Amino acid sequence: MRRMDAEDLRSLFASRHPLLLVEEQDEERFLRLLRGAAGELGLPVWIWYSTKGLARDGFDPQYGTRDAALALSFVADVADAAVFAFIDVHPAMADPTLVRRVKDVVQGNAKGQTLVLAAPSWTVPPELAGVALSWKLPPPEEQELEGVVSRTVSDIASRGTFVNLTDAGRTQLADALRGVSSSAAEQLIQQVAARRGMLDDGAVADVRGAKAEQLEGSSPLEVVDLAAGGLDRVGGLENLKSWLALRGTALQPAGQAFGLEPPKGVLLTGVPGCGKSLVAKTLAATWGYPLVLLDPARLYGKYVGESEQRLADALATVQAMAPAVLWIDEIEKGFAQGGADDGGLGERILGTFLRWMQDRPPGVFVIATANEVDQLPPEFLRKGRFDEIFFVDLPRPAEREAIFRLQLAKRKRVPAAFDLPKLAAGSEGYSGSEIETAVVGAMYRAFAAGRDLDTAEILEELAATHPLSRTRAEDIAALRAWAHGRATAA
Repeated sequence: MRRMDAEDLRSLFASRHPLLLVEEQDEERFLRLLRGAAGELGLPVWIWYSTKGLARDGFDPQYGTRDAALALSFVADVADAAVFAFIDVHPAMADPTLVRRVKDVVQGNAKGQTLVLAAPSWTVPPELAGVALSWKLPPPEEQELEGVVSRTVSDIASRGTFVNLTDAGRTQLADALRGVSSSAAEQLIQQVAARRGMLDDGAVADVRGAKAEQLEGSSPLEVVDLAAGGLDRVGGLENLKSWLALRGTALQPAGQAFGLEPPKGVLLTGVPGCGKSLVAKTLAATWGYPLVLLDPARLYGKYVGESEQRLADALATVQAMAPAVLWIDEIEKGFAQGGADDGGLGERILGTFLRWMQDRPPGVFVIATANEVDQLPPEFLRKGRFDEIFFVDLPRPAEREAIFRLQLAKRKRVPAAFDLPKLAAGSEGYSGSEIETAVVGAMYRAFAAGRDLDTAEILEELAATHPLSRTRAEDIAALRAWAHGRATAA
């Protein structure tokens, strides 16, 4: 199913393409685009609904054409070039006789007519595969969303709701609505305005939250709340943070004017609990981008083709939200090397994702994390898929000091009051998450004993902990062996 814009639709009408199968979930917007594209070419538009029949725009329906087969017979008798759109015709297409009738009309068309069959989703009948072109209505772009915001805000104000939305707020509101249909965008604004009793710049965050709720459920996407602060919340990983800061300059106006290409993404592998996920959360906050999590485990459906379609829809939604950070946590769970027992599904899922990685326009920065990178197929790691592959190892002494400093400050303690070098020495082989757990555990110990938190309390908690570097020493050694010569130290 190809995603094309209004200009592509106009080109198809101009070339007199005989049959389009359109997937759309925003009927009003689709018909507006269709009428606009046909109008530019001077082509009349006929619309069919099962409840009304077939009618030329501006005229009454033709008698007896509520039946799709009879409407197609009428189309065959029309002598002039035109665009005929059959809306929500998919239930009728279950009849093989109607499918044959569609094919007859299309193959007998020598008048420059285009037949458009529209539905919320399509499984292309095999009889039409050789003559039909599948087209999917893309989400509205920035200019169109700004128009939706303007119309909706005017409507809200006309009904007496207090509106205090600045020009910057309007722009941010349109940006927050990327990836949803124009009708859904209007509903989200109306919903938030009704809930707040007003519409101001503060509504932008509520709209983002409401949109995130829409993405949840059956979708493999989730809009993640951004972490407070930026990359400075990450202890250690200085090489990675410097790399991200340098690549971030390409997103600034001066960098774009200089000709810098926007970064595409990074793959982070290494020891679990060492900050890979935290980097994703804090990077999005640093760049001011929405963070969208793709859960590979939620890609897979029970019907043939469903999993590939879920992934394609998810990637298209993220692309429509650009600029954005796409976070794929433990990517090996969704794109690992598969066997013959999955009927080739794993290979198709991987192929869909790799094609998107290769061909997507700039605007989506991918952060993929992997704990078992050796499970990923070689083509996934080929140079050019990601800008860089980083290996996140256990923190060194200076990095552990930085992590303790951040964790103590986060819990309203003065880091200078603790012996940080001693804590760093006592946490040899501990990951960042294990250090955080030790600080939290020590606070519980201190509170229960009626004491304030101190260095000795944390050291005692560390001594009672069994870090991953000891319990899974062989696995960590294997990770380090893989990374040697393949990844850059973070």
